Amino acid sequence: MIPTTQKPGSSRYYIWFPLLFSVVLVGGMLIGMKMQSTAPAVAIDKAEDELSDQSVGQGKIEELLRYIEAKYVDEVDREELIQEAIDNVLKNLDPHSSYIPANEVQEVNEHLDGNFDGIGVEFIILEDTVVVVAPLADGPSEAAGILAGDKIVMIGDSVVAGKNLESRDIVDLLRGEKGSRVKVGIRRGAESKLRFFNISRDKIPMHSVDISMMLDNKTGYIKINRFSATTYEEFMKSFEELVTKKGMKDLVIDLRHNPGGYLQQATNILSQFFRDKDKLLVYTEGRAVNRADYESNGRPFFDVDDVVVLIDEGSASASEILAGAIQDQDRGIIIGRRSFGKGLVQEQYMLRDGSALRLTVARYYTPSGRSIQKPYRNNNKYDEEVIDRYASGELYKGDLSKPRDTTRFFTAKGHVVYGGGGITPDVFVPMDSILTNDYYAELRQHIPQFVFRLMEKQKAGFKKYSLDKFKKSYKVSDAVWNDFLAYAKSQGVKPDPRQNATCKTEINRLLKSRIAKHLFGEEGYYAIWNEDDVMINKALAILRKPNPLAEVKK
Repeated sequence: MIPTTQKPGSSRYYIWFPLLFSVVLVGGMLIGMKMQSTAPAVAIDKAEDELSDQSVGQGKIEELLRYIEAKYVDEVDREELIQEAIDNVLKNLDPHSSYIPANEVQEVNEHLDGNFDGIGVEFIILEDTVVVVAPLADGPSEAAGILAGDKIVMIGDSVVAGKNLESRDIVDLLRGEKGSRVKVGIRRGAESKLRFFNISRDKIPMHSVDISMMLDNKTGYIKINRFSATTYEEFMKSFEELVTKKGMKDLVIDLRHNPGGYLQQATNILSQFFRDKDKLLVYTEGRAVNRADYESNGRPFFDVDDVVVLIDEGSASASEILAGAIQDQDRGIIIGRRSFGKGLVQEQYMLRDGSALRLTVARYYTPSGRSIQKPYRNNNKYDEEVIDRYASGELYKGDLSKPRDTTRFFTAKGHVVYGGGGITPDVFVPMDSILTNDYYAELRQHIPQFVFRLMEKQKAGFKKYSLDKFKKSYKVSDAVWNDFLAYAKSQGVKPDPRQNATCKTEINRLLKSRIAKHLFGEEGYYAIWNEDDVMINKALAILRKPNPLAEVKK
């Protein structure tokens, strides 16, 4: 197209314009080709939280997927193929490098962040009814007036009563963004008319410290279920109360079945047990990650004399860091069974579609220099290793817990320790064989529902008890035991009189503990449960000796 107006004498420029345009176009193409051929490779900055453009699903994999989508004989699901490719890549690394789909990232992070957005209510499902066990203290449900025993009939526009929903379904309906509102329809007691509550969701803490209490007049007890972003803060609150209000001198830290979490939460707690500054607690190192030392800060807030750490085959990662430092620095005594054996450090990288890659970047080493990571060349065998401990008898006989790595390491005072498969305790406590009894496992899963129904009918009869009186004088009667067996039968448990005799003591212990929880909260539950806990009783027996550490580490 030629413009309708032009300056005098400008026609010669229009004659040469097409030629000039062609020269510029060709020149640009040549320059572009040159730049492409000499462009440097893009490296991943390992300090970044996101992967670079050279991300999973691009390059050869992307090209291969395009051919499959365009030419393959059958229809394929692209996302399924990508997931399969990622899984196959990661299974050739280590068992703890993992891919987290976008729809699961929030839930995974909530466990480590230490909170979630919701209404703050603990519930159980009785047959097809959602029943409130307790509104969480200072949460939105408590503020709205929801009570223990309320039955949740509606959530939003959805009827949940009589629908045989799973707990996960109820959680999904109750949770939501902070500040959003959800309408909950409640049936209270024998009332026929529903009560409706409009509840504003808020941040709900997920406590990583289950309980802190005194075991005797000088020994405190703190149970940690994981190492989340709030664990150190929770621990210190409990620690301060035990020291300043209850006169604690010695401390038992329970890390059984604690799968770990944030390393620095464990090292922050460890600093509270060392008056010396720069005492090595753990160090990490990897192929592309320089050695990083984590040391005590020399500023403990409170004095504590002797420390005992309880571990078992479910104690992993940050739990093993804490136990390993206490053992290697001869600061305390480790009691229980050999820990899981996870000595790998992961970092999480967000991918562009909202999913995440949790990648192992380093190993951690205890102060003596030992890695406690068990072998993982065969991931299937790795997963079965704890099962092998049952089969070999190791969980029942401590002398069968032989270290895989026979390299000798030495604690601060010269005691020999080994790595390559977990932390081996200073004092072994065998597993109770009842825990592997299938009939016991069947029965125990029905205890929470049974106790809830029992308390609905008989709670008034328990008003005479204080926790101390309940602990000393209440016994599960034969009538309650028989009612429980009848309830278990109604839920599909096939009666077995011979096994009843085997399981009765432990089931009654659980029944009493759950009743105490209804009456006195978590402190009630653990006050009863800990009475007959073999590991705790072993810890108390050792701590009552004049010099516990010298007694154990001769």
